[in-house]
Amino acid sequence: MRILCTNDDGIHAPGLKVVEQIARALSDDVWVVAPELDQSGVSHSLSLNDPLRLREVGPRHFAVRGTPTDCVIMGARHILGETMPDLVLSGVNKGRNVAEDVVYSGTIAGALEGTILGIPSFALSQEFSMETRHAPLWETALNFGPQILRKVIDAGVPKNTVINVNFPACAPGDVAGVRVTRQGKRNLGFLKVDQRRDGRGNPYFWIGFERLAQIDVPAEGTDLAALAARYVSVTPLRLDRTDDEFSQALTATLK
Repeated sequence: MRILCTNDDGIHAPGLKVVEQIARALSDDVWVVAPELDQSGVSHSLSLNDPLRLREVGPRHFAVRGTPTDCVIMGARHILGETMPDLVLSGVNKGRNVAEDVVYSGTIAGALEGTILGIPSFALSQEFSMETRHAPLWETALNFGPQILRKVIDAGVPKNTVINVNFPACAPGDVAGVRVTRQGKRNLGFLKVDQRRDGRGNPYFWIGFERLAQIDVPAEGTDLAALAARYVSVTPLRLDRTDDEFSQALTATLK
């Protein structure tokens, strides 16, 4: 099995080494094509107006000055030659990708691009807590990643579905199990715009986050609830975002 690994945290990110280890537990034919720079939050952006610079950093390891989407396309359509990958692994992201994160995440986008190209694809993310923010418990992803991937691959990944896997912020021995979940929804009141002044007195802004005084209780069955209970969350995400229920109602309305 030929495996293509990418991420959005960049070619030198610790999580990229982790996803490569997970890939090597499944196959010896592993290729790494990742962004030259951190691309967190770029979503599914594609570089159309800027050239892509490619740099070989080691055997079967390449850096692309572009987005995760660019990396998957470059890997599958150019670097790997005529033999397409059998599997795309994107991650392991530093921090979870759940709820609305899937809209913004470059990690999810890398896996989505693999799915668009017809390749079974997984997005892998390691949650961290306030205590483990600077030292995520990568061993949890390493411990559970290969066995989960094997089982899902054996079961068969639907053609237009990407598998979003999130590992909880606890040691492997404290993981309660694995749950198949649906995408959750958060209270986005924690988003803020932080205005500052540069050395010339001109304003500039950071989009940031602040802790809520009251923590929402996540809905049962969601990715948020699974991680809160120390379960690995496995969420199948479809490429087709059509709202079938509303489509039927809209059809009747627009007749």
